[in-house]
Amino acid sequence: MNKQTSVVDKEAAVADITQVLSKFTSYIGKRLPTDVTSKLGELRSKEVNFLAKEVFDSMRENQELADKLDRPSCQDTGVIQYFLQAGSNFPLLGELEDILLNATKGATKEGPLRHNAVETFDEKNTGTNTGSKIPWLDWEIIPGADYCIVDVYMAGGGCTLPGAAKVLMPRQGYEGVAEFVFDVITSRGVNACPPLLVGVGVSTSAETAARLSKKAILRPVTSSHPNENAAMMEELLTEGLNELGLGPQGLTGANSVMGVNIESSARHPSTIGVAVSTGCWAHRRGKIKINADMSYEVISHEGFKL
Repeated sequence: MNKQTSVVDKEAAVADITQVLSKFTSYIGKRLPTDVTSKLGELRSKEVNFLAKEVFDSMRENQELADKLDRPSCQDTGVIQYFLQAGSNFPLLGELEDILLNATKGATKEGPLRHNAVETFDEKNTGTNTGSKIPWLDWEIIPGADYCIVDVYMAGGGCTLPGAAKVLMPRQGYEGVAEFVFDVITSRGVNACPPLLVGVGVSTSAETAARLSKKAILRPVTSSHPNENAAMMEELLTEGLNELGLGPQGLTGANSVMGVNIESSARHPSTIGVAVSTGCWAHRRGKIKINADMSYEVISHEGFKL
């Protein structure tokens, strides 16, 4: 292969993957991931409150119409965030930032997605859902790998609102973690359109915990932390938050959350950083794996087609 051919091939690959990610980003604004759809159906089947059942039925009808009419399922299509697990040998590693910028612009037209990117301090809407550091990119490089996994997340205003982080005082311990989670959800959770997927980051400082809390809501609803103590905390927090009785859309019911996912890291011996991020009932995220030969596999949504 000569140099000229290689350049042409790379340009073609960039154009192809930009189109794939543009269509996928647009797609997840209209169709929930398979695990979330299944979980909402499960919660509906367990619900005994008449009003809560009606709300769950309305949610299902909303999703069916969004699919049928090929329209976004919520008026707030959010600010686009991409979380990347990129192999160091992925052929388009250096082009990914521009690919995702143009994919966001493409999805905004194709969706269409509401224009949500406002330049801070200038208070000017860019009209493209792109701007300074938007779409937000979170990088994780995988040494030696030749593929790239992209998590797309639409960060709506409502589900972003409860987000909070703090560093606990010494001796507050894991009881302090649980207390913080309950303080956040009881004070602001109803604004995020329950039932919520609650992401909890437990780490060494506020910023590391905050990053992990967002990664936690990218995990499947039914997944568990690999550490058995953390997994038990996920179950206990889920049970406790459901007993609050917020119910779907905060209109009372037996299920306030779809689940609680915890992500954690090692920490300084005297500090525990804790953060909470939430995903609303219309938890619009998607995961796609792009291989070195530019073939791709959609992991989050069954039946995705370009």
